[in-house]
Amino acid sequence: MMSASSSPDTEPAEAQDPLSAAAQQIARFDGAVDRWWEVLRGRKLMDRVMYGASDVGEFSQIWHVLGAIRALGPRREAADALRFSALMALESLVVNQGVKRLFARRRPGTAAENPTRHRLRQPITSSFPSGHASAAFCAAVVLSRGSRLGPVYRLAAAIVAVSRIHVRLHHASDVIAGAAVGEAIGRLAARLMRR
Repeated sequence: MMSASSSPDTEPAEAQDPLSAAAQQIARFDGAVDRWWEVLRGRKLMDRVMYGASDVGEFSQIWHVLGAIRALGPRREAADALRFSALMALESLVVNQGVKRLFARRRPGTAAENPTRHRLRQPITSSFPSGHASAAFCAAVVLSRGSRLGPVYRLAAAIVAVSRIHVRLHHASDVIAGAAVGEAIGRLAARLMRR
């Protein structure tokens, strides 16, 4: 004989929607990273590097400049810089006007809450995924093609990406997702450029 509590028509009280459980795990992860990162905030050199990286990452400025410089190299043309800038514009459109519109995630902080003298622009899009991280990793993939500076581009991408955690404009999971999206777009673009 079955008791009412073990009826196949009822679920245990502890059962949880898998999406809700995943969201809680992500929130715990983001909180842990933010608490760990807190020891780095307020240090003069770290603040200078991170706020500076976040600033040059705005509108992919650093990547457009590096793309133009790379186009000056041997066996390169000005058209390479134009193609690269067009790719970065397309990446921004896909992420900021496409992917971000699927989510409505609040940012962990605002530019107005910035406790330093460094300036920050307040983004108006969803926190998820990080556009800075996406642009950084997309650019690093493409700029690294056939270049001995690949590790330098990757390091620059990582610094720009994590700067968004430091300045509290993104959660760690936003940055990870943005890096993954950018990596995918960059690899697809690199594959198409080979043809």
